[in-house]
Amino acid sequence: MKCASSLQNVWCYIGGGIEEGEKAWEAAIREIWEETGITKVSLYSSNICEQFYNIDRDSIWIAPVFVGYVNESEEVSLNWEHKDFKWVTFDEAREKATFPGNDLVFDHIERHFASREPTELLCIKK
Repeated sequence: MKCASSLQNVWCYIGGGIEEGEKAWEAAIREIWEETGITKVSLYSSNICEQFYNIDRDSIWIAPVFVGYVNESEEVSLNWEHKDFKWVTFDEAREKATFPGNDLVFDHIERHFASREPTELLCIKK
């Protein structure tokens, strides 16, 4: 997805903060819906966290990474945060990745969730 907010004109995946009273996986589902309009998603914990340094807040953020399976024909309706989206291969995602470390997330997801069936132990039952 091409982000339109503070990440002006860069490609990024869906993300956001956890609201009070939410679990991280609930925030992931909410963010998917808010940013894309998608409501039918099978969600998994990737069993990894992404960390990055937030320059504006002079802090290190650590965020769990989730994997959502959606039907490619699912209609996408972007919110104000995004200008565009595109279904891409993992190679294309790595090429478009804006930040160092994004490629490591894609590598992990491709290896453990796209190249083989994910373990049901990581499936999030809503």
